[in-house]
Amino acid sequence: MFCFMGKKIPSSQFPQYRNMKFVHRFISASILCLTLFSSCLMAQPRYEFLKKTIIGGEGGWDYLMIDNPSRHLFIAHATQVDVYDLDHDSVIAHIRHTEGVHGVAIGQRSRRGFISCGRSNSVLMFDVKTLDTLGRITVGEKPDAIIYDPTTNRILVMNGKSEDISILDEFTGSVVTTIKLPGGPEFAVADGQGHVFVNLEDESKVVKIDTHADTIMTVWPLAPGEHPTGIAMDQRANQLYIGCGNEKMIVMSGSTGEIYATLPIGKGVDAVAFDPGGNPSYAFSSNGDGTVTIIHGEAPVHKLKKPKFEVVQTLKTQRGARTIALDPRTHNIYLATAEFGSVPAATAENPHPRPGILPGTFSVLKYGLVK
Repeated sequence: MFCFMGKKIPSSQFPQYRNMKFVHRFISASILCLTLFSSCLMAQPRYEFLKKTIIGGEGGWDYLMIDNPSRHLFIAHATQVDVYDLDHDSVIAHIRHTEGVHGVAIGQRSRRGFISCGRSNSVLMFDVKTLDTLGRITVGEKPDAIIYDPTTNRILVMNGKSEDISILDEFTGSVVTTIKLPGGPEFAVADGQGHVFVNLEDESKVVKIDTHADTIMTVWPLAPGEHPTGIAMDQRANQLYIGCGNEKMIVMSGSTGEIYATLPIGKGVDAVAFDPGGNPSYAFSSNGDGTVTIIHGEAPVHKLKKPKFEVVQTLKTQRGARTIALDPRTHNIYLATAEFGSVPAATAENPHPRPGILPGTFSVLKYGLVK
């Protein structure tokens, strides 16, 4: 018996409806299967350990940066930059006299490199091909992160103590101008459209800068994120991935500052990477607790009104591996760390001592996507 327009009609009068219940069940099952299939396509990656290369030496380390044209990984390491050959997994050179080194940026048109030297309030300029030193530029106090803006062909140096950005010409290395910030900068990322986004770690905010006008456009709060460190960007989708010290990843619109998602990450994040060429693409949070949190958003993210994101893998790495670089050619990720000794006793001068780094154990860790 079926009901049609309020009237009960025997199914014999409508033979075409006899199998309606079966058809309904078939359609429901098909939708469920498609949903489950789509979830599988949403990509559960499996990054696995590939190789550990011992570099040795002493002292701490900071940012890693890959220059794809030269196939070199530049590693900020104590008082030098270790130059690592990606295709042969070996250190081929050292750039020295970079006391308090934090990061490396490369002018893609000039093929000149720039190294932030925190202890000397300077930037060392070098030739990317020969690795020869070309000069030293005085910048603000305690230069830390350093990036290249492809829109203006300039180098941006984040000065932590003087709370400003020194902007350098990529060909001459001269200081073009300085932008004062409302707080101490941590890391920054360019969108390739004339904007740079800068984390203010102590203020828990992100600043959007117009690099054509060299002015601050706006400042956005990151709550519930606190003490942001690493930042990366999906330029195509205009979305920022910001790693915060309270174990949260903030996914934010680069246009409006709207927070799309807040995701859990490991403890001690210091850097974030995004793979623009992956299929699908992932964001990575490298955490000092010895993990990398891998995040995936619905694809294509840039076409969704309200994109969704999820943690798809927590990759076990090694304690202290808090900075990361991604190879756009192979999609491999690289981290650096060392072995640690015991924690020394606390003193009045050093109430919160850190464990000592064991000499000769500094290493590069490589992980790859297994399909």
